[in-house]
Amino acid sequence: MNQQNSPLIAIIGSDGSGKSTVSEHLIVYVRKYGPSVRVHLGKQAGNVGRAVSQLPLIGKVFGKSIASNTKKIKSAKSEVNTLPALVIYSFVLRRLWRFRRMLALRRQGLIILADRYPQDQIPGAYDGTSFPVNTNGNRFVKWLAGKESNAFHWMASYKPDLVIKLNVDLDVACARKPDHRRESLAKKIAITPQLTFSGADIVNIDANKPIEEVIAAAESAIAQFMQSNGYHYSENIEPAVTQ
Repeated sequence: MNQQNSPLIAIIGSDGSGKSTVSEHLIVYVRKYGPSVRVHLGKQAGNVGRAVSQLPLIGKVFGKSIASNTKKIKSAKSEVNTLPALVIYSFVLRRLWRFRRMLALRRQGLIILADRYPQDQIPGAYDGTSFPVNTNGNRFVKWLAGKESNAFHWMASYKPDLVIKLNVDLDVACARKPDHRRESLAKKIAITPQLTFSGADIVNIDANKPIEEVIAAAESAIAQFMQSNGYHYSENIEPAVTQ
């Protein structure tokens, strides 16, 4: 760990692995080691689309546009058009803003607990780039694709100090996320073991188990990591940090 920075802990895993639930519980535990903040470093396209849909008059139109254009670029087998490319790149800019803000909080001495973490190891995989490899489109679209690639390469260059991988079986993930396509979940589950995060310290946890056991295993991993880096546990919980 870079001694000039506070610890950066990332929680990753497929949909249905319990990432958000686990990280919500873990931030309370991490705060017992010092001032901490929980950040979400994912794309959150679904959340943004739902929020935009609630806007008066134009909300439904723009919400549908976000969902439609996101699907178009992900499934593009030929040329990527300008509008879908702009929608996707808007999420890249949002993600960059959140990542830079995370780095600023870390420089202030806050322990970072990240729900998801950007990776550039497997293009097109979750928490990775969205533009197709060798994007086929006009010059502007190709320029946007190059900018996205550079952005993810830059974010991924910041190696987490500890990565907690929540590994889940396909049937369990499907049962927990019945609204998700089985094929999509299968791809994410298969990719999870392949992500190395530039050789970061990785702890694998069986997320098929009851949530209480998963949280306990994650707390144990964090305790070992924090103690090995000179941080001491205290029952006095530090004040919450507002993002």
